[in-house]
Amino acid sequence: MYKNAVIAAVVPAYKEEKMIAKVIQTMPDYVDHIVIVDDCSPDGTSDVVRGIEDPRVTLIRHEENQGVGGAIITAHRTAMDLGADVNVVMAGDAQMDPDYLPTLLDKVTDGGFGFAKANRFYSPESFRGMPGYRVFGNVVLSFFTKLASGYWNLFDPQNGYTAIRTEALARVPLERVAKRYSFENDLLIHLNILQVPATDVPIPAVYGDEVSSIRLSKVVPELLHRLTVGYWSRIWYRYVLWSFSPIALLLFMGLLLFILGLGIAVWVMFQIASSVVATAATVMLAALPLMIGTQMLISALQLDIQATPSTPTYSPFDARE
Repeated sequence: MYKNAVIAAVVPAYKEEKMIAKVIQTMPDYVDHIVIVDDCSPDGTSDVVRGIEDPRVTLIRHEENQGVGGAIITAHRTAMDLGADVNVVMAGDAQMDPDYLPTLLDKVTDGGFGFAKANRFYSPESFRGMPGYRVFGNVVLSFFTKLASGYWNLFDPQNGYTAIRTEALARVPLERVAKRYSFENDLLIHLNILQVPATDVPIPAVYGDEVSSIRLSKVVPELLHRLTVGYWSRIWYRYVLWSFSPIALLLFMGLLLFILGLGIAVWVMFQIASSVVATAATVMLAALPLMIGTQMLISALQLDIQATPSTPTYSPFDARE
């Protein structure tokens, strides 16, 4: 246990026969359960796990590959069945340093947060040695994830080193969370809908010799689709269905006026191209909706940022009897 909380390490593993033993052997003693999900690996990942004598280990093997998100979901459900109070995700490739686990756990055990995640890019020095295109990609992806999830206080969304209280996790419809590369992004969207307070924890990255098998041509469209659908789902549940917020009013009216102004502006441009002189009134007819719509959209964005669930609300486990 850690600070009176039962801790479960959730370990998704795919083709990790070389590293999975290190993950188990370096797992801190205060971790009560180690749930390893072999996501239909074609190698000997499961055999290596079975060969390690550690009573904390629970091994599950998928007969069909479900992706990293699917493996994590299976492990989360198993950990909750085992009675865990906090689940922490540890990668099967040993790239998540267990020495920093207490820093992550402190935020959810007695820090009042329901969810905490590692942030590899907590200082300008964190980007040193990283190719420019990867820096740009991380910044862009983080911005779109902030916009879609509503967690404007978080960065490095693809970092899977996370800790979550099971009382918050139990409220998440796990069957609806994305099962592949966009799992982390989609989970944030669901947590925001439930208004679970979340925070970043600065933790240095650990890189090994593994080569990424991610195909950007497949991942990017999936991420864009998931973030777009997730954004509107979050707006619907948080600001329309459960309480019609001024954010929804400003957003929908702003979009309507902006699109109307844009349409009129295009029409005016075609008129000018046809040698028709545009009057001041015609120009204002296009400019006014554009300006008012833009201002409304900016106001909706500001209110959404202020509504970020970032205030600790959970009681410490040490306080319970």
